[in-house]
Amino acid sequence: MRDAYHEELDSIGDGLVEMARLVGSAIGRATTAILDSDLKLAEAVIEADQKVDDLQHELEARAITLLARQQPVATDLRIVVTSLRMSADLERSGDLAQHVAKLARLRYPERAVPHDLHATILEMGQLAQRLMAKAAEVIITKDVDLALQLEQDDDAMDLLHRTLFQHLMDDRWKHGIETAVDVTLLGRYYERYADHAVAVAKRVVYLVTGEHADDLQADIQPATQVKGA
Repeated sequence: MRDAYHEELDSIGDGLVEMARLVGSAIGRATTAILDSDLKLAEAVIEADQKVDDLQHELEARAITLLARQQPVATDLRIVVTSLRMSADLERSGDLAQHVAKLARLRYPERAVPHDLHATILEMGQLAQRLMAKAAEVIITKDVDLALQLEQDDDAMDLLHRTLFQHLMDDRWKHGIETAVDVTLLGRYYERYADHAVAVAKRVVYLVTGEHADDLQADIQPATQVKGA
């Protein structure tokens, strides 16, 4: 019975990794679709999001069954509850990738992203994909140090997000209101996607240590400053 119980716990972790890999692929493909005005690829991303939703539903069902039948305590309870929260973050990430793809479909055959912002959006898409890949690695390895690094990595996304707004506020903006709205939405989608990847990593920190990532970082920061002084 205990072997079956721990196998079920492991299967929940495997489901989370699969979700992370799917939504990581989705944001990469959605970025290509939006930049290349690729309708076929956009439709594929939109359709594929159903698999992410299905995985979340399956994971939730397994977790609830475990709670009801096994009544886990301590670390095992933390695994189940934290996994439910991670699945919600990952499902939302998939939705955000789908939003990018839907915008590509909406503007087809035109391109939603003006040429002078192509490189910035491409970088945001690539960074989002890397963040989610790292989140997947954190789920697998339970590496707390790697998990804590994600928030620092997210600073790069925040910087790119601000760069978009600088372009939008520039008096030389010549692409019109509709494109400005599209770019604003895209920036928000990528920024929120990155936030969800960071949230997944933070939840792993809590799963492993029983402490919240923000509290751990607050403890680490003063020690780092003293060491470098």
